[in-house]
Amino acid sequence: MASWGKLTFAQKNCVSATGKLMQKTNMVSHGARIGIAASGGVDSFLMLKVLTIRKAIMPFPVELMALHINPGFEPSSHTPLTDWCAEHGIPAHVELTDFGPRAHTDENRRNSPCFYCSMLRRKRLFELCRDYNLTHLAFGHNADDNVTTFFMNILQNGRADGLSANEPFFDGKLQVIRPTMLLDKKTVIKAAKQWELPVWENTCPSNGNTKRDEVNSWLQQAWQNDKRIKNNVFNAITRQQVDLTSKKV
Repeated sequence: MASWGKLTFAQKNCVSATGKLMQKTNMVSHGARIGIAASGGVDSFLMLKVLTIRKAIMPFPVELMALHINPGFEPSSHTPLTDWCAEHGIPAHVELTDFGPRAHTDENRRNSPCFYCSMLRRKRLFELCRDYNLTHLAFGHNADDNVTTFFMNILQNGRADGLSANEPFFDGKLQVIRPTMLLDKKTVIKAAKQWELPVWENTCPSNGNTKRDEVNSWLQQAWQNDKRIKNNVFNAITRQQVDLTSKKV
């Protein structure tokens, strides 16, 4: 691994766990063209870094392309991402939108601002995958996201379902993948800091004030006095979602 330097324990964990999940779920194959949904947050930036390493390890060629949809709160906030991609030879599509501000206006009366903005950004990412002839769209969701989503679905939709690691869209024309779904948030943050990734702050006025934040806070309280509860919950939900994904591919 000399080409990217000596890796710390957290960094090695990120690289190996991502590779393990990619193999187990047959995530990519020869000639895959992977669009990386890079928001600029720690999760997606960590995924971008790890996939550049995995790309060099894979026994077959794949292509990577960073896709950034700026929601419009800070028009130049993506500069660290564009600079980083240029330095590391990663093609990037960066697009400034007004999705964030629109989500906080009367245009959006039925949904939360977070849901509406996310919906608009995801739709645009799908369009970019089509325009660039990408075969995969990668999101940087981690194990914490998977657990929170699982409980959100139970509490709000009456459905015991989390995130899929590898899921076909548009009749199989596009695979939505989550390569870092085995990683816990603490490991992601630690490795990102050690790599000195230029993550920037989320300036959305709804940040920290969403339904997801409420559920996550509730979960933190549930296991704050017993780490075994958290470990058991994470292991159970992670196994279920990975097993479900493996059976589908």
